[in-house]
Amino acid sequence: MPSFWENIRFPGQREMDDLSGAQGQDMATYVSHPAPSEGNSFPAVIVVMEAFGVTRHIEQVCDEYARHGYVAVAPSLYHREHPNAKLGYDQMPQVQQYMGALQDDEIIEDINVTIDYLQNRYQRTRGNKIGIVGYCVGGRITYLAATGCPGLSAASVYYGGRILVPFGDGPAPIDRTPNIKIPVMGNFGEDDANPTPADVAQIEEALKAAGVTYDFKMYPGAGHGFNCNERPDYREDAAADALSRTLAWFDQHVKN
Repeated sequence: MPSFWENIRFPGQREMDDLSGAQGQDMATYVSHPAPSEGNSFPAVIVVMEAFGVTRHIEQVCDEYARHGYVAVAPSLYHREHPNAKLGYDQMPQVQQYMGALQDDEIIEDINVTIDYLQNRYQRTRGNKIGIVGYCVGGRITYLAATGCPGLSAASVYYGGRILVPFGDGPAPIDRTPNIKIPVMGNFGEDDANPTPADVAQIEEALKAAGVTYDFKMYPGAGHGFNCNERPDYREDAAADALSRTLAWFDQHVKN
């Protein structure tokens, strides 16, 4: 699918002698879109990266959503630490370092800036609805975004770990559940250790208590990362089914 990298500019002035915080920064974002022959206006899906960054696999995920009629964008959420970090599956110390720097208030800022880009600055998506899907830590970020990012119409969480704990100060995503106003899908592995089936059950209870429309599915024999065909935990049947479910979810709540 046609694709390009966009540097999304944060509001504020770029101060070359003080680059702390996001003000004035750029956030590298992979954008994949349907062919021009298919039209010039499309709904959007924000694809939230795994813990390894916007890797080749995440680019391929974006391309898949573009094949199904969405503009898919994947922001590089480690941009405060590195312009566009792409980490290997065997680089866990570096992964933990980058993940440890994530802060929930900054994550929400990043997703909101991405939403603004899609709503107001990118011609192909202006005036259309936006969904969000995330994998691994991106699943957690997707859940967090559902609690605090106006402008989203639906969310799909893939094995989002650490939904029960905060990144930085403030409440954990699960404690923000009463703020969710959009439908939330969840796709989880029964053999996952983060989140465990018990964690998933706790998240489901929070959604029920808050009256959120949701649809969770647990895949027997699947572990963490079952969607990624570059990881040992890849499960083709579970990945295909979860994609089909997510596309139907977005077709219902984002395309319409």
